[in-house]
Amino acid sequence: MPQRQTGPTSGLREVMSPAPGSPESRRRARRARRLRRDGLAWLLVAPAGIAYVLFVLRPMAQSVQFSFYDWDGVTQSTWVGLDNYVQVFQNSELYGSIVNAFELIVYFSIIPVALGLFTANTIRSFATSRLALVSRTVLFLPQIIPLVAAGIMWTWLYASNGTVNQVLRIIGLDRVTRAWLGDFGSALPAVGVIGAWVHFGLCMLLLLAGMTKIDPALYEAARIDGAGPVREFFAITLPSLRQEISVCITVTVIAALASFDIIYISTQGGPGNQTLVPGLAIYRLAFFSREVGLASALAVVLMVLVLGVVLPLQRLNREGDS
Repeated sequence: MPQRQTGPTSGLREVMSPAPGSPESRRRARRARRLRRDGLAWLLVAPAGIAYVLFVLRPMAQSVQFSFYDWDGVTQSTWVGLDNYVQVFQNSELYGSIVNAFELIVYFSIIPVALGLFTANTIRSFATSRLALVSRTVLFLPQIIPLVAAGIMWTWLYASNGTVNQVLRIIGLDRVTRAWLGDFGSALPAVGVIGAWVHFGLCMLLLLAGMTKIDPALYEAARIDGAGPVREFFAITLPSLRQEISVCITVTVIAALASFDIIYISTQGGPGNQTLVPGLAIYRLAFFSREVGLASALAVVLMVLVLGVVLPLQRLNREGDS
């Protein structure tokens, strides 16, 4: 009959191994399950994480690196330090492109959100009718149209003999007609209208979805207290849509600052540099002027500007929720 081995090693195992069912044994079991669960989670996230590192973080790091060099993309690069960043703000063309991008925020962000609030509030009043469904579908269509197609379509509308000028002539406003995308005074607002038209549907749908979550009892209580539609909107609807408005503003501000497609198709930055934006300027510098370092510096400045605008908006939204 085998003898039970005793000795210093077996005694150490008996001391270190907790008894089955003890609190320490349960803690170790929970820790093991948590490690297995975390390991599975990291395994599932790994492909997306690797792709993000290779195609987002790595190019961003390379852009920052290139921004400190004078490089044409082919020959030997030369260290210039912060000279490229200084040139971004001293060059009137590049600095003007940043100013144009901020002006587009009015058209790409403020106007779509304001119109989206008004339209969503109007549709909510007859939400159960067939007209509401048709309205939502028609107004959201611009969001699914490719930006290139939208730019081409609006180029035709803005032409000298396009629909816009024809309508103005019909209603007797011949003096207002012009080549909208070729006029120095109207080119940037005309492009902004295209952006407002594209983003209006998304803002309207997001805000309408937020309105459906508002408790109808709040409106009933407001009506009992004698509040009218305007008071209901500012006292109940608008405060309840803080998160949706924040999302709309964030998405549209990024679209304004990083705009490229619509500008490239409709005006290519003209007339002159009236509609030049950072995205188009980066494209020109990198692929036509072969100034990769300066293009990278402008790209880094653009990224910082986007973060500088978006992060405070997100922080204000979180503080408002808390």
